[in-house]
Amino acid sequence: MITKLSHTSIFVNDQEKAYDFYVNTLGFKVKNDSKMGNGFRWLTVTPPDQPDVELILMDILHESMKQSPQFDDEVINAFKLLMDRGVLGAGVFNTPDCRATYEELKAKGVKFAGEPKEQFYGIEAVMYDGVGNWYSLTQPKEM
Repeated sequence: MITKLSHTSIFVNDQEKAYDFYVNTLGFKVKNDSKMGNGFRWLTVTPPDQPDVELILMDILHESMKQSPQFDDEVINAFKLLMDRGVLGAGVFNTPDCRATYEELKAKGVKFAGEPKEQFYGIEAVMYDGVGNWYSLTQPKEM
């Protein structure tokens, strides 16, 4: 029986920029930052109030990825294209106040698709992490 999700991969095109965004801009905590024998960096972060879920900031462009059977040149090039265009939808980050968080993050240089808008599920602003992904920043509607 599966009991919970502990890790999920966020594919990034630059781990240093990803580290800066998730840790220094969003305030996530580093859970693991280790180099493996082949130079691959295992970097995981957690949202401040959710330490049991680790986001793996996976450098899809690292040379060692080609050693994996599922990541041949064609797949890596496809990821690169999608990340260069910033179209990988990575998920939803909840906030108790979308408009205030939007203003805070915008002041820190975070790029958004537009201002927060009322949606049927709450207030949402779409933001970009600068390393290939977009997220819904959402203040969920009270149920």
